[in-house]
Amino acid sequence: MQPVVDQLYKGLIVSCQALEGEPLHSSYIMGRMALAAKEGGAIGIRANSVSDIVEIKKQVDLPVIGIFKQVYGDHPVFITPTIKEIDALMTTGAEIIATDATERIRPDGSTLESFYKEIKSKYPHVILMADVSSVEEAIYADNLGFDIVAPTLYGYTEETSGLKIDDNDYAVIKQIVHEVKKAKVIAEGNVSTPEIARSVLNINVHAVVVGGAITRPQIITKRFADALQK
Repeated sequence: MQPVVDQLYKGLIVSCQALEGEPLHSSYIMGRMALAAKEGGAIGIRANSVSDIVEIKKQVDLPVIGIFKQVYGDHPVFITPTIKEIDALMTTGAEIIATDATERIRPDGSTLESFYKEIKSKYPHVILMADVSSVEEAIYADNLGFDIVAPTLYGYTEETSGLKIDDNDYAVIKQIVHEVKKAKVIAEGNVSTPEIARSVLNINVHAVVVGGAITRPQIITKRFADALQK
């Protein structure tokens, strides 16, 4: 059987997420969303929470990148922030687990290095994806041993607020692809059009993740409504 990460090569991964308070917040709906994504040609799914992932695994046989968004007070790190969330995700059957891999200290006081070692000590065979916000963080995650790195948090940290991966001719993606030596590079974060997805794939990333542009109808609708009002 083809290794899980290789199954994602040059394909579209659809992020099926709806947070509490959003119109589509429902594990059942996310399962159907994943099924629709598969019918549309997705080769992988990214999903949040144990209940959503379990339901998605019932609906599709695609590889799942699992995350667990958990907010601890006003701490900025909330994508799979502690070993507690890793433990929960390991019960779901998700083939890959993603975590915030920025340089920020985690809610429990651990560094990324100590957190990575803790995960690998407990689950030595888990495939880990690093959500980073900079080229330097991507290099560091690669050196630690992460299997996948992605600029998921580029534009979402204090230092990168407002930036998008298509700024300056996709410079951040190009640098990450050039500098990362062992991990696979996946493009994620603000991939808002098919044209951007095609452009980053041509930069030689391993795969592309698209989320809100496909799975958040309130965001899609707003783009149309705003355009009509101009």
